[in-house]
Amino acid sequence: MEDQPADSGDLTTGSEDDEAQAQPTGKAGRASASGPESVPETDAAPADSGDAEPAEEPVLVPHRPAGKALKIVAAVAALLFVAAGAFAGATAQQYLSDRALVHTKLDVARTATSAITTLWTYTPDDMESLPDRAQKYLGGDFAAQYRQYIDAIVAPNKQAQVSNSTQVLGAAIESIGPDRATALVYTNSVATSPVTKNIPSLRYLSYRLTLERRDSKWLITEMTPVTSLDLTPRL
Repeated sequence: MEDQPADSGDLTTGSEDDEAQAQPTGKAGRASASGPESVPETDAAPADSGDAEPAEEPVLVPHRPAGKALKIVAAVAALLFVAAGAFAGATAQQYLSDRALVHTKLDVARTATSAITTLWTYTPDDMESLPDRAQKYLGGDFAAQYRQYIDAIVAPNKQAQVSNSTQVLGAAIESIGPDRATALVYTNSVATSPVTKNIPSLRYLSYRLTLERRDSKWLITEMTPVTSLDLTPRL
């Protein structure tokens, strides 16, 4: 049997054709044939701002005038505020007035205490100048009356070497006004003299003083004895 030459147009052998026909044509095959599958990018590009949803526009509510109830509440609140302010002002004014009254009473009491102590405290050496020392506490006719009284007793008291000391035990305001006041002053008076062998003369005296305000100063214009208790020992 003679050998027949192979067909010049057939470059493949029969076995290669058989292998090509035997390969599967499923999904795997199609995938390999189509090339590698593209992998989606993980970082997506930001969406265009024009595609974003527009922000919600504010809803305009029509203005409504305040109701009657709200107006009443506002009026009541305003009245309460005014009333509270008036009450606070009245309270503060009363407080200041009370403080001023207390200050005035203290001023009168101090003046009365200093005046009585000065008027009835003396020694034989300074008795003649007593009216001048007491002048700053006295006013009106009483200043002249006191000077006349002291001038009348200077000579006999100097002769007897009388010394007198007066201590104020207490003072009370009986009445007070803008320019006039009355006060009660309680005193303990002790007098000594060589004539009586320096045995002290003890007297408890109280006076009612009338004071008037003159140029911001309180001056005694009247002095009336109220009580007198003599405790001098009798030999």
